[in-house]
Amino acid sequence: MKINKVFIALTVFCLVLIVGCSNKLINEGNKIIVEKRVSEANEYEPFNEINDKEKVQNVKDILDKIKWKNIDVDMVRPADYIFYFKDSNEISEAKGLTYNLWKSPNKDKIEISIDFESKYIQLDKEKSEELFQIIVGKSLSEIK
Repeated sequence: MKINKVFIALTVFCLVLIVGCSNKLINEGNKIIVEKRVSEANEYEPFNEINDKEKVQNVKDILDKIKWKNIDVDMVRPADYIFYFKDSNEISEAKGLTYNLWKSPNKDKIEISIDFESKYIQLDKEKSEELFQIIVGKSLSEIK
């Protein structure tokens, strides 16, 4: 009887540890909604909707491979763009994970944070260009 209690306690502890330490972000949805900042305030308007399955999967793959830094960043300005994944059949306006995207001052890299997750990354030039091209539809160098 005592062995059963120890076994159950150990099993519960391991499950809590595994779930608590999971660093996997779940990006569900088959389209990406992109919004662009329209003022110096934190106001955004719809900018782009990505429905192409290959592009959506490419963005998911890039985001899944990122080694996120677990820090809470406080940027000097609101994000230039925000984006999130959504299911085409979903009627609700609720958003899942919301990604904040900033262009670097040199316009050669992007920085991304995740709302309410304390996760941040500055991508290298190659991944920045690839992700920005999909999300915004233009090259980083084309943007003012």
